[in-house]
Amino acid sequence: MSYVIDRRLNGKNKSTVNRQRFLSRYRGHIKKAVEEAVGRRSITDMEHGEQITIPGRDIDEPILHHGRGGRQTSVHPGNKEFVAGERIPRPQEGGGGGGGRGQAGNSGEGMDDFVFQITQEEFLDFMFEDLELPNLVKRHITGADSFKTVRAGISNEGNPSRINIVRTLRSAHARRIALSGSSRLKLRAARAELERLRREEPDNFSDIQATEALIEKLRARIDRIPFLDTFDLKYNLLIKQPNPTSKAVMFCLMDVSGSMTQATKDIAKRFFILLYLFLKRSYDKIEVVFIRHHTSAKEVDEEEFFYSRETGGTIVSSALKLMQEIMAARYPVHEWNIYGAQASDGDNWNDDSPLCRELLEEKIMPFVQYFTYVEITPREHQALWYEYETVHEVFPDSFAQQQLISAADIYPVFRDLFQRRMA
Repeated sequence: MSYVIDRRLNGKNKSTVNRQRFLSRYRGHIKKAVEEAVGRRSITDMEHGEQITIPGRDIDEPILHHGRGGRQTSVHPGNKEFVAGERIPRPQEGGGGGGGRGQAGNSGEGMDDFVFQITQEEFLDFMFEDLELPNLVKRHITGADSFKTVRAGISNEGNPSRINIVRTLRSAHARRIALSGSSRLKLRAARAELERLRREEPDNFSDIQATEALIEKLRARIDRIPFLDTFDLKYNLLIKQPNPTSKAVMFCLMDVSGSMTQATKDIAKRFFILLYLFLKRSYDKIEVVFIRHHTSAKEVDEEEFFYSRETGGTIVSSALKLMQEIMAARYPVHEWNIYGAQASDGDNWNDDSPLCRELLEEKIMPFVQYFTYVEITPREHQALWYEYETVHEVFPDSFAQQQLISAADIYPVFRDLFQRRMA
């Protein structure tokens, strides 16, 4: 019997590769658990991972074994409870089935569910999988940070760390063949002549010695050719290639008027936090403009957008006017992909909803890639919703509206709004 001992060191990231294979294998279970977790999380919980449970029946490994063949004879011991032909009743639930169900028992066996923890990075990867900004186009190539390094063949000069060993040895071998070609031809002829002299003229010592001296001279000439020369060195050539990038800006418009209850504002904030995490994680060239509005609109920073307590009446058109002014002043349409996301309870000043429709149809929608409106209300839709339906009829591919009733609807609605669409 022989033993094979593997003394190779484990790779630096071996466990990472194995973990990625495991996550890929049970992607369906993990994705379902992430979707359920988003609905019950609060705003501050987005920076943590999640505990995933996989049923024990789903982690069984397939096995290969020999099937039972031929004729087999077995002897079973007798018992006092059963006779031939009787049916054995199914064991009651809870006899070691796992999962914590049923009562304690003195029989049965099973396997508990497999539970493990995923990190924040993995949680966000599964949460934003298959999502993208619709209608994103490449409009402008940005500065030096938009270049990427790519391989561009072989060079005769370069950094020693980028030397191409195979090409270098191939070049050295070709050089030695080229420089020693005539000498090797003469050497083969001299060896053939020496064999002829030794076979046909063994007494001709003078010619034999002269031929042997010629052979040694040719062999020394071939050996003087260096094995490796600086001319042979070849390096991998790396160049910086322009990488066309898409610059995009997202306008976040949130209603903070007095009609928005604390629960409604919390749902709106959670929706925008999900949107903000998605944008910053998925896109490098992205800017976010935060606008809060009641009777008047104001551009604010991230901190004030999510935590300010300012409130007032409701005039939605003030936010749309401010968005249009910022677009005209800072974001040229030929360079930027412009997006908008608005969250409100739908309550608006009676005469203001038609003005909102006009602003969208005439001054905003012709210049944006995509605009979304979410109405957070368990009641019937308000006048603003019906005005926005008219906008959707005019711009069916770039305008979308959805209703949020509870926090559990945030993630499904978010995925529906930003689901990756086939071109």
